[in-house]
Amino acid sequence: MLKKAGFIDFPGKGSHNHWLHPLYAGKITLSGKDGADAKRYQEQEVKNAIEEVRRKEDEKT
Repeated sequence: MLKKAGFIDFPGKGSHNHWLHPLYAGKITLSGKDGADAKRYQEQEVKNAIEEVRRKEDEKT
């Protein structure tokens, strides 16, 4: 989802990955391997970040 929304993945410590986007003010840190189920709070954080990026993209047009 994040990659499709334009976020870039950077490896973190251990099983953590950091996701950055030029239009998103912060970073998203996800734990676990790719394909593993995300925790509920992580799902909400991802959803909010994608919505923020889409909102900012719409403002540009």
